[in-house]
Amino acid sequence: MISDPQPLKEPQTTMRAGPSQEDIRRHNLGALLRHVHLGGPISRAELTSRMGLNRSTIMALTSDLTAAGLVREELPRETGRAGRPSLVVRPESARVYVFAFDVGPDRLAVARVGLGGLILDRRETVRDRDRFELDELTGVLAGFARQMRRKTRADTVCVGAAAAVSGGVRKDDGVVRFGPNLKAEEVPFGEELARRLGLGLPVSVGNDANLAALAEHSRGVGVAVRDLIYLHGDVGIGGGIIAAGHLLGGHDGYGGEVGHMVVNPGGRACGCGSHGCLEAEVGERALLESAGRLSAGQQGRDAVRSVVDAADRGDIVAQQALSRVGDWLGLGVANLVNIFNPEMVIFGGMLREVYLGSAAQVRSQVALHAMAPQRERVRLRTSALGDAATLVGAAELAFAQVLADPLEVLARANA
Repeated sequence: MISDPQPLKEPQTTMRAGPSQEDIRRHNLGALLRHVHLGGPISRAELTSRMGLNRSTIMALTSDLTAAGLVREELPRETGRAGRPSLVVRPESARVYVFAFDVGPDRLAVARVGLGGLILDRRETVRDRDRFELDELTGVLAGFARQMRRKTRADTVCVGAAAAVSGGVRKDDGVVRFGPNLKAEEVPFGEELARRLGLGLPVSVGNDANLAALAEHSRGVGVAVRDLIYLHGDVGIGGGIIAAGHLLGGHDGYGGEVGHMVVNPGGRACGCGSHGCLEAEVGERALLESAGRLSAGQQGRDAVRSVVDAADRGDIVAQQALSRVGDWLGLGVANLVNIFNPEMVIFGGMLREVYLGSAAQVRSQVALHAMAPQRERVRLRTSALGDAATLVGAAELAFAQVLADPLEVLARANA
């Protein structure tokens, strides 16, 4: 027996309330502050044009941000126009700042970064790459931050802190889930560093290559590039992928681990447990070993630079080592170009020097293995931010909250 079909029910619609005036104001304040933070000093007239708001609204927003001490307004230094000049809005870089931390395989760095991306102070030291002691490491970082804070004026305010870490960071809680080159696993890094800092602020944590990719996208060679891949080299190889203007983080936050893409099955052993990973074939150990310098106890960026310099001076062994590494690097880049179709690939960290010394091999492999439609317009570039890319990226992560809700974050910081 076939029953009669059930009558269709009218779909129930839920009326959603539109954004309140306070929501709109909060959004506009954040948007205006972001323009000033990323673009530097900008006139009210230009803000009116870029944001699509009227002059009185821009004036009210800048007045609010000025009263909060986040920006200041002043007359332009030069004007070629007749009539009353438009006031210029500048970030209060000396007053509002964040702490940015960089935890690499063989170095620790801390910077105090002012609103607008200005590095106001910086400390750096080497670390023992053969061990990871959380208490000791966070103690060093917190000590540097306290030294810098003691040098600030009484009216300054810290509005955030973030760390770039060489390892996989779980996005839900900032735990360093794995870091083969750090000798770290399941480390509550952000929580412990926040405790040692004692600022009453959480410490956000992100993968170093991901944050460097964001830094190059917002302040470096990749500004205005919506699709790019950043490759970062220290001891190993990391990557950050920007697609349609957004970072690809992956389901749990571990996306971008391009260093563990297998390019040579059965090749060199990798710290991750596999063989023939891009990191194993292109990383520091592979280059130094091929150049016959591993037994000499050399390591780090200076050792990599010495191979590149030797190759420039005509050292055949160094040239062959760079050529071999460049071939594997080019193959890895070709794979990434085929998959992601980026507009730009950026080489940072140790890979900046490696690419400069092996550009011919890299480009040759891309030409051989990348499909024509993907490779025709891709640009290969070196990092504009250099060794500061990871710190700049960490600073941007730390500023994220104040850019989303400027007045609320500043109120909490001043409480």
